[in-house]
Amino acid sequence: MNHRRWHVLPAAPAGYLKGTDLHPLTIQLLHNRGIAGASDAMSFLGLEEEKPSDPFLLPDIEKAVVRVQRALLGGETIAIYGDFDADGICGTAVLVQGLSRLGANTIAYIPHRVEEGYGLNFVSLERLCQQGATVVVTVDCGITNAPEIEYAGSLGLDTIVTDHHSVTQGVPPAFAVVNPKRADSAYPFPELAGVGVAYRFLQALFMSLGRKETLDDLLDIVAVGTVADMVPLLGDNRSLVKEGLVQVKRSGRLGLQEMLRTARVKQGDVDSGCIAWVIAPRLNAPGRLEHALASYQLLMTQSPQEARQMAQELEETNAERQRLTSQFLARARDEIESRRPVPPLLIAGGEGYPSGVAGLIAGRLVEEYHRPSIVFKREEETSRGSARSIPGFSMIAALAQCTDLLERFGGHPMAAGFTVRNDNVPRLSQRLVDIAGSQISEDDLQPSVTVDAELPLSAMNGEVFGVVERLAPFGSGNPAPVFVSRGVKVVDCASVGDGSRHLQVKLREGRIVWRGIGFDLGHLLDEVSQSIDVVYTLSVDRWGGEETLSLSILDFAPAQ
Repeated sequence: MNHRRWHVLPAAPAGYLKGTDLHPLTIQLLHNRGIAGASDAMSFLGLEEEKPSDPFLLPDIEKAVVRVQRALLGGETIAIYGDFDADGICGTAVLVQGLSRLGANTIAYIPHRVEEGYGLNFVSLERLCQQGATVVVTVDCGITNAPEIEYAGSLGLDTIVTDHHSVTQGVPPAFAVVNPKRADSAYPFPELAGVGVAYRFLQALFMSLGRKETLDDLLDIVAVGTVADMVPLLGDNRSLVKEGLVQVKRSGRLGLQEMLRTARVKQGDVDSGCIAWVIAPRLNAPGRLEHALASYQLLMTQSPQEARQMAQELEETNAERQRLTSQFLARARDEIESRRPVPPLLIAGGEGYPSGVAGLIAGRLVEEYHRPSIVFKREEETSRGSARSIPGFSMIAALAQCTDLLERFGGHPMAAGFTVRNDNVPRLSQRLVDIAGSQISEDDLQPSVTVDAELPLSAMNGEVFGVVERLAPFGSGNPAPVFVSRGVKVVDCASVGDGSRHLQVKLREGRIVWRGIGFDLGHLLDEVSQSIDVVYTLSVDRWGGEETLSLSILDFAPAQ
């Protein structure tokens, strides 16, 4: 990671949130996040009760609810068909647990990433039909599966799609398609994760049956799936994650408890960052290398012994996932460096690449080169690609301009996947590079960091940290506040960690001394001068039972 452009946001206008008794920094941070007025600000901060969105505003929700009610009354078997990532796994667990409370006969099905691929497939639908299923409810998939859904109908299966991916190829011919991204959706928040759509569907079902019991105990895995899928933590998502984190901290879910224990994380310390960096990678690991069913079983098990065993297995699988990611990232990097100059969109891959870590490698390439990146695995007749992007370039829109070359595709502006015939790979690569070249400017290729406020380092204290924490949970769309402090004295600095990857500093302003760590900034050690301007977020170090505030360094420059 190299130095970035700093974009310091302008001060909030005079009169913004006038009449509130909020801290001036809180007002600035709310303005930066686009909070429109006092009522929205109070809801965002949890000072006013936020009314959840009405699940009956989702498209086709009443049709979906009525069909499942009919299945419950008739004792039909309902297959829950989830995606193999953490979002789909969590959504599958939510629906199976919720439906079981209504006495439903359910089959949980999660496809194998390599053998079956993403979404519905003909063979698995046949298998579910043979097992007696008459209804298939998808979770986090299905919106691009029109041929498979049509085939399911020919088998006598009614398909209810619950999905949140972009509707790129029209609405499929399912019995019901519940997706907040549909053009005809009246639901006020289109950015729900797959698990969020599944949870709202379950709420609508319980409401329609007159069931008064709360589903709050399922919010632990709703929060996990939502954070893991990196959807914006605003609106409904923020509410679900905020309430879900309360549930995570007191969850009796044995698998979650054992996973945290194995990772040496206290259950009471779990926040959105812990979900993103500890829980989600472990839940995703089996689906990347083996079969995601292991993660689903971990979330569902009632056996302490099985929970311990499976948590250990996930820990080992995640370690192998890390090893493979490092190995093939180096290979992809070599491939890119051999083709100078570096194009505006990066493509690497071939035979041998593990498809399960292709998306992770693409994400790392984006971090290193700040360019949209695609990593693909070449198979006998087709190649499967995983794409990640940068702000301002929609990967799903670019792929939509290549439909004549693709077998299938789907995803979001920032992350997408596709299948292409091998003989079309060269033409697809060139077209995507050309599209990127026409849309991406030199400025777009320069990584930047958005700074919320400029404050003296000496002003940083527990009160400021309290202001920051009121905006949590942090994640996509609601990042942790970033500050810049200028003219800070460097007392000490060193490169630390495996391969001296990280930069450790001790900074002073007046009598105030702070410790800080710059992850992946160790190679910039020689650029540290006696006095620097520094960009950072506040973080909490938990060591030996004590909590201390420290700085997470994002960038620095010689003091101006």
